[in-house]
Amino acid sequence: MLSAFTPELIGVMAVVIVVAGAVNGLAGFGFALVGTMALATAIDPTTAVVFMIAPILGVNLSLLGDLSVEDVRTCGRRFWPLIGAALIGTLVGLVVLDRVPQAPLKVGLGVISLAFVASAQQTVPVPGLDGATEGCVVESTPGMLGVGAVSGLLFGGTNVGVQLVAYLRSCNLSHGLFVGVVAMVFLGLNGVRIGAAGLLGLYPSLGVAVASFVAVGPAVVGVAVGKRLRAVVGERGRGFIVRSLLTVIGLRLVSGGLGIA
Repeated sequence: MLSAFTPELIGVMAVVIVVAGAVNGLAGFGFALVGTMALATAIDPTTAVVFMIAPILGVNLSLLGDLSVEDVRTCGRRFWPLIGAALIGTLVGLVVLDRVPQAPLKVGLGVISLAFVASAQQTVPVPGLDGATEGCVVESTPGMLGVGAVSGLLFGGTNVGVQLVAYLRSCNLSHGLFVGVVAMVFLGLNGVRIGAAGLLGLYPSLGVAVASFVAVGPAVVGVAVGKRLRAVVGERGRGFIVRSLLTVIGLRLVSGGLGIA
């Protein structure tokens, strides 16, 4: 386990960021999940979560090209309760993050990683996903407040926003509107999270904060590489790569959190 901000650790972090970006470019998702979980095996989980905020923001900036002014207005009118609740939940998640012991946090991140794999293989349902994918039956103000708050809390503390994405996919949105909602939520949340993480003192040092922004470059490079590989690797192969990575990472996190390895 690397515990100091050394050249070796910088190299490990760079490799993780590029690989996570390649996974995202290859499979169309997974940057935050793979990057956060992998980094949490090499550095403190709290630092891993906040370190990934800027790279996640950078990777998702490409969504802006698919937005129109009308999409933004429609998203704001239709989903303002979801966006507002997610913002509040995210901030609460960041506050709680600094108070959770490292070992339980590692175990929790590992369980989330393994649960995602199980859900993708349709062997074990992930709480909250089934109800979301059955149809957007809670597209009401109270429903969006609940989904936004819970999903925001999880996203703020772990960088995992799969429940929120699953909910939005179930709402029968056009591609442009779906992209618009995702962009407004995740770009907005990550922009706020950067400032909040700084104010809360979650970045352990100025060097880590600077490195987080520098990591945007390798992340974008990784995504570009993944997109090129997409034409070579089939859909089944892409799924296998993502599930295999998350399984190994998840097991490593759980064992590390329990003191086994």
